Amino acid sequence: MFLFGLNEAEVSAEYTKRVIVTILVAATTSGTTFVFTWWWARRQAKRQWKAKEFLDRLTISLNIFADGTLKIRTVMERSIDEIFLNRLAIQKVWAAARATTPANPVLPIPKADRWFLLNFVLNAVAGHFVEGHIRLDAGLPVASVRYALFLTCEHLGEERIRKVRAMLVRCDVLENFPHPDTMPRLESPWHDDRIRTLRVASALYKAEPDNFLTVEVCV
Repeated sequence: MFLFGLNEAEVSAEYTKRVIVTILVAATTSGTTFVFTWWWARRQAKRQWKAKEFLDRLTISLNIFADGTLKIRTVMERSIDEIFLNRLAIQKVWAAARATTPANPVLPIPKADRWFLLNFVLNAVAGHFVEGHIRLDAGLPVASVRYALFLTCEHLGEERIRKVRAMLVRCDVLENFPHPDTMPRLESPWHDDRIRTLRVASALYKAEPDNFLTVEVCV
């Protein structure tokens, strides 16, 4: 059988050649993409380590004062793009994080963006504690606590490691901070940085409360 001047064997050979070329191109492209992705991830990791900046993760932490001791407990840690579901929002968070200083660790978010950015985090926190609200709605006994939520980028330790954190502190604690000029007992020596952060947050909570959102947690 002839097709456009080619016999069946020639058509079959041409088809086979094209399939092989397609497979080779796909394999080469995939391999190149894999190598580039690996190289880029390694490069970013080295850059982060050298700069001591780890801004691609968000840690949400609970700050508790109990029996005269500061206790810091992680509620969750996520990739920043799992919390802020918008690329522009992430860029705004990064810009604010890089504008912090050891003396001013609360993210200096522009007034127009504060509620918008904090609400992303509030949604993640609310989803984490939704079971308690369902119990409340069902008329079951629960304990309810009001927390202030805000964003920080502390410069921690001698190496001044920088990491974005969302902090939860009871509203009444920020309103009347119990350690304005003294140190509570600390579970770790480096938690003294956190006390300084909370002092700054307490003053800001009274002066510019729109840097905070209130979240009710039921358990």
